[in-house]
Amino acid sequence: MEYYGKILCISKEDLTRDDRTAVGGYQIDSVMGPIMSKSCFDQLVFRKKIRVVRKGIGRGVTALVAVESLPEKYKKMVEQKYGDMKSEILRNWFAAHWSIDENARVFFAGYRLASGKELELEQQQEYVLNASAIRAVLRLMDDVKMKRAVMQGNRVCWEEMAGAINFYQAEFGHTLPTSVNRFKKKVNEFKEKSYASLISKKFGNQNTRLVNIKVEKLLVSIAARPNRPWNTSVHEMYNQFVRGELEMYDPETGEIYNPKDYTDKKGNPIELSPSTVQYYLTLPKNQALIDKQHMSWTTFMHEQRPHVHRENPGFAFSLISFDDRDLPRKLKDTKQRPKAYYAYDVASQCVVGYAYSRKKDIDLVVDMFRSMFRLIDRNGWGTPAQVEVENHLMSQWKDGFLKAGEVFPFVHFCAPQNSQEKHAEQFNGAKKRSLEHEHQLGIGRFYAKNKKYRTEAKKVFDELNDTYEDKQYYTWDELIAEDQEIIRLFNESLHPNQKKYPGMSRWQVLCETMNPNLEPYDKSFVAKYIGEHVETSIRRNSYCRVNYTDYWLSSPEVIERLAPNNYKVDAYYIPEEDGSIKDLFIYQNGKLIDKLVDMGRFNTAAAEQTEEDRRIMTEQLKFGKAFDRMMERDAAKPVGILKKETARKIKEVQPKEVQIPQNNDDSDFLNYDPKNYVKRAIASI
Repeated sequence: MEYYGKILCISKEDLTRDDRTAVGGYQIDSVMGPIMSKSCFDQLVFRKKIRVVRKGIGRGVTALVAVESLPEKYKKMVEQKYGDMKSEILRNWFAAHWSIDENARVFFAGYRLASGKELELEQQQEYVLNASAIRAVLRLMDDVKMKRAVMQGNRVCWEEMAGAINFYQAEFGHTLPTSVNRFKKKVNEFKEKSYASLISKKFGNQNTRLVNIKVEKLLVSIAARPNRPWNTSVHEMYNQFVRGELEMYDPETGEIYNPKDYTDKKGNPIELSPSTVQYYLTLPKNQALIDKQHMSWTTFMHEQRPHVHRENPGFAFSLISFDDRDLPRKLKDTKQRPKAYYAYDVASQCVVGYAYSRKKDIDLVVDMFRSMFRLIDRNGWGTPAQVEVENHLMSQWKDGFLKAGEVFPFVHFCAPQNSQEKHAEQFNGAKKRSLEHEHQLGIGRFYAKNKKYRTEAKKVFDELNDTYEDKQYYTWDELIAEDQEIIRLFNESLHPNQKKYPGMSRWQVLCETMNPNLEPYDKSFVAKYIGEHVETSIRRNSYCRVNYTDYWLSSPEVIERLAPNNYKVDAYYIPEEDGSIKDLFIYQNGKLIDKLVDMGRFNTAAAEQTEEDRRIMTEQLKFGKAFDRMMERDAAKPVGILKKETARKIKEVQPKEVQIPQNNDDSDFLNYDPKNYVKRAIASI
């Protein structure tokens, strides 16, 4: 028998071949005779009583018949002659699906005994082969589709499973039990304890290990003490404890540890060598447990806790990341570092907003947002789809400006003190390493491990004995100008992912990959949150005064939007870099009223007027004319007052027809024909 795909088959030759031995002209052992004659085979095929899965066409190719399609009497004859079909199916399946378990190879190679030694190579190979065999059994048991295809829906018994595995013991080299019950127990143990269940107890399972779980936990607990003891100190304290020379307790529960819990089967203290203590304290898991107690939450999270692996977005302005930093060099006047705040587009890595201050406060954040939106306004871009921000300064805007859907469709507040969560953190580092260190002097820290980033500092010997002076200090203008130049160079440098953006700079990626689904930038709405605010009023139905400048309404009809008897309004604007006002918006009771216009002022002396003066005068006169037209269009006409009696009499008067007398002069005028001047001249004689 053989498989054709996943179907167990028997060939026509095996069904019709006579395997009996001839003795003295007679053939004995009827079991080994043909299952059927060739003519019978042809009749069954013709009548479609058996299923031929491969026709015997071609040289050396014999026809194959699915065993499960044979009539029952022929199945029994096949089983008598060729053996149990279920066992044969399982044997063939395991032969086809046997594979080495690579995870088992890794596990046993890294396994350490209680003594700290590795498993011998022969032991590792034995356990890997046993694990591979059990994995094959579990794959068959779990894969229902495969089980049905191979077994034709028949249930697999443990006897058959064990028999099939043991059949290949010599070929595969495993040492699994041949007993059905022991084999079943071993498989179930593997399902519960995985690879560790295969290790012989004589090699140090938890019940027989010198360093059991309890001992290992105690070692870790001693090493986790706040004073950070050396491993040699841990060794000494542990051995003193198990000998009864040192008391230990649980600070949380107050429980006093009993040295008798740390003895072997004979009741002797489990004393350990320095090398054994060193081995267990340096295991990766134990090292992480110790570090968690010694490190701050922030440090542990950055150095030990697993982090996610992210992929940057494909479109610009899909995600903007913000981060602050201290500029690396100090000011002459305060000996402090200026504070900077940056906005980065994550896809292009471009700096799209920046601001500076002497203090890290809310004003610094506002200036950074203003810088970003000025760039958006100049280029006609849309509002970023998502921003990731820190909690420290921006949490006050959670229910307003930075509420999801208010200005930005999506807003992500990063976990406190988790700088790795922000994309901007890595961009700050890349900018410093690639450009600042190359183009600026005095970059680094005197305590930096890498000498490339180490600066010279002079110690001041005073009563504090902890004062240092930098080699050089700088003015505010110098530091800010140089940082802005670094930003320009950073944006114009090649994008780091040249495979995706060949030959393109960060700025080019920003401009050419802008997200096409961004919402339009509503400057009036944003200005209400991060703009300057001035309380003012509408004067003479035409203008507001803001910062000593008169800004006109866009049209006289704007006054129709005001509340009754209320000319007071709130003016908002996002100042330009030089502090000037480009767009000014007025609100009343939280409702947008108008975008004002700066018409300017004109010289009243005609002799001194310029073209600009005359243009401004014309625009202001137009506004006045528009106001006049509105007054005329919507003019209020006074009404007359009548007494009720007078009104009644007027209503009772019946109308009469009035004859209008003809006027000859009017008739002559109407009949006047300017072209008939000859007739008119004759008629006048």
